[in-house]
Amino acid sequence: QLQAYGGGLMQAGGSLRLSCAASGRAFSFYIMAWFRQVPGKEREFVAAVDTDGVTTLYADFVKGRFTCSRDNAKNTVFLQMNSLKPEDTAVYFCAADGIRESIVTKHDEYDYWGQGTLVTVSS
Repeated sequence: QLQAYGGGLMQAGGSLRLSCAASGRAFSFYIMAWFRQVPGKEREFVAAVDTDGVTTLYADFVKGRFTCSRDNAKNTVFLQMNSLKPEDTAVYFCAADGIRESIVTKHDEYDYWGQGTLVTVSS
């Protein structure tokens, strides 16, 4: 089970940190990712981190602004979001992939999903 939290309302240029807590003992075996979705649009890949936290992958629109990391001892993955823009407004979801050995970016390739946390960035 995945539980995402940390969303909220922020002004453009501000920062937020999202967290996603996982239950169970196998967290360190899962690639963890963040996706986001706005109404009427498909869920899109934001960032991901591999099982040991060494390799990360980011969508072009967040490179240099967002950082994805994990703490396997706490079964938690993070998304630090800096320099937020109004277009970052979305519901953010964490997801887990327990099958592949490298990061993938298609939402239908992830096995488990959190409930989503809303991020609203005002201009």
